[in-house]
This record gives sequence, C-alpha cells and structure tokens, in this order.
Amino acid sequence: MRTSPHTLRAYRKGTEVLLAHASAHAWNLLHPGHREPGVYVASLSASGLKPATVMARVAAASALYRALRWAGATDADPFADVKRPKDRTKGIVKNPPYRQDFVGAMLAQADAQEQVLLLLLAHGGLRIAEALALTWADLDLGRRRLLVAHGKGDKARWVPLSARLREALEGWQAQVPALPQTPVLTFRAYSSAYERLQKVALRAGMEHEFRGFHAGRKYAGTQLYAATKDFTRVAGFLGHEQVDTTRRYVELPEDDLNDVVEHFR
Repeated sequence: MRTSPHTLRAYRKGTEVLLAHASAHAWNLLHPGHREPGVYVASLSASGLKPATVMARVAAASALYRALRWAGATDADPFADVKRPKDRTKGIVKNPPYRQDFVGAMLAQADAQEQVLLLLLAHGGLRIAEALALTWADLDLGRRRLLVAHGKGDKARWVPLSARLREALEGWQAQVPALPQTPVLTFRAYSSAYERLQKVALRAGMEHEFRGFHAGRKYAGTQLYAATKDFTRVAGFLGHEQVDTTRRYVELPEDDLNDVVEHFR
C-alpha cells in the first residue's frame, strides 16, 4: 500500500515532536511508563494546538510504535488507550470548499500549467498526490476521462473530465513534450505546487482566501452532489471507500430542505 507524501510529512513531524518530548522528559522510549503517553497528549493540547493537530501527532506516535513492534524492538502499544481530544467543529465548517468566484479569479490569473492543476483539484476532485502523479498515458481525452492509477489505498478509479478541464489539458499538452509516461505537471513536489498556487492567489488579490489543495477537492464534491443529490456517486468520484467520509467533503445549503418541506401534506 502506498502512503501519500502528505501523510509521510505528518508522520515525520509527529515523530520529531514525540522524540523531543521523550528526550526532555527522560522517557524510556521502548518501555514508556503507564502515565507518560497521556501526559504527552495533554501537553500537546495545553500548548494550544487544535484537536485535529493533536490527533495527527498521536497518529504519528502510534505509527512509530507499530513500526517498533514490527521490528521486534518493543511490545509496547502506549497510545492504544490514550484519550484523544474531540473536535466538535465539523471539517466542512473549519475548511469549507472554495467558492466559485475564488476558483474563477484563480483561473483568470493562472498560467496554462497552473490552470491544469487547479482544475484537476476543483473539477476532477483529485488529491494533490494524485494530480502530481498523473501522466499523459493516464488521460483518455477522447472518452473524456482520466485514470487515477494509484489512489489512496492504492486503488484505481476513472474520473470524468469537464469541458473546461479537457480544454486546459489540451492547451497544456500543445506546449510540452507530452510523452505517454511523462508526468502532466512539470513540478512533482507538494511544496512546489503549493507555492505556485499561493502566488496565483496573490496575483488574484485572494491570498487570504487560499487554503491549500483540499478545499478544491471539496469544491468538486459539493458541485457534484448539488447536481446528483447522491453521496454514493460522489464517493466513487472522489475515491472514498466510505460514504461517511464523503459527507465531510460536501457543503449542504442551509435551505436544502425548504422546498421539500413546503409541500408536506
């Protein structure tokens, strides 16, 4: 199973934080005391980190101990029963989809390659790792679709292409040596893609509205749900195994039920 670069970065950071804490508090890392993991989690919360960040740090710590158990270095599973903080705010509220005016303003300021990246996220619903891994061989413009060969969990899926995304891909294809196994995007690093879109947002005068890549994926999911009213189809489009995950990607209008309730008998 492939692990996304984003997850690897999060695990690396979480491991660094744990090791620094263990060193400062004289942990025996292979045989931690019963209270030490709980104290670690409490210290993360007390430092002002958001619950989601604390949970990410705990996930990294748990992954480290899984690796240590696999290597035979320890039998400890110290974070198995540690109480994790709960975030009562829904993810769709904390990081909502981009708005249509934002996407339009970004596309107006983006160059040909940046338009492709934006539309792979906002129209194709791709994860950033999937967009960066896309090759020209994965495109089937004639049948208006692309192949995500290695999605999350190493699962493949076909994604339909909007007319705007096809146009952007064709325009970019005419500018570069589009060999079958060549990546569609010339930059391969997450940080490079982030910097490119951050500069586009600055040119568009919307640097404060730019919130990374995931809000573009949520934009795609929200647009598709508005058209289909079907979470199952949106889940397949986004590459989610569980529909409950998809519900966190779709922003529902506050008056979504008004017309239905109006005609109750």
